[in-house]
Amino acid sequence: MSEPRRGDDGTACSPAPWRRRRIIAATSLTTLLVGAVAVDRVAAARAESRTAKAFQEGLETPEQPSVHVSGFPVLTQLAEGSLRHVDIAAHDIPASGTSRPLPVTKLTVGLDGLRTSGSADEAHARSVEAIAFLSYEDVSNALGLDVSPGDEPGRVDVKVRLPLVGEVTVSTAVSAASRNRIAFTDARVTQGELTPPAKALLDTALREPVPLQNVPEGLHLRSVAATENGVDARFTGEAVTFHPSSSSV
Repeated sequence: MSEPRRGDDGTACSPAPWRRRRIIAATSLTTLLVGAVAVDRVAAARAESRTAKAFQEGLETPEQPSVHVSGFPVLTQLAEGSLRHVDIAAHDIPASGTSRPLPVTKLTVGLDGLRTSGSADEAHARSVEAIAFLSYEDVSNALGLDVSPGDEPGRVDVKVRLPLVGEVTVSTAVSAASRNRIAFTDARVTQGELTPPAKALLDTALREPVPLQNVPEGLHLRSVAATENGVDARFTGEAVTFHPSSSSV
């Protein structure tokens, strides 16, 4: 290792001017970058907060959804008036206005090209993909029967319990129906005897598809999948506008 330069009196010499300038420039650049990141993070947090507020009002959730704005810098995206990608997760979205309300246990939404208006009341997305998770407990409450995972892919078990008659289990397929509804079809008895009272209950519960009335307007149900813990309903949408009254009714 080379010894530091020393003056005539034996003391160490300070770095050459060009080295000092380089150190100062590097320090200044680092400070600027750290400051820019901090300012950009504040801007991202504000955009996330505004988006969460708008979606909470629109979906009427008990708590604000979690929102994450992707990409850096966010300030540039805001200046251009469009966020490249935003992920939103909302829980416990209530349902109303129907005889069989089916709440959404969790809704995850991915938005591309999100443009906001002058206030937090409205936003426009170029394209949207969403998954509404419906717990078996919520599905059971909506149908008035006990619904659980089936033994075959794409199917669920529906149980009917009647006094003096006993229990009957029916396996039924779940699928997407028009107007954002979930259909229960192709019922097969897998356990017990389908007596007339049990058949009447099943016919009443399963005859008509169950509507999902609490997803943002403009989203279209594409597929439904039965999982171990509930039902996943997948939605897509193009040129979707979100505002406080945009839930499907």
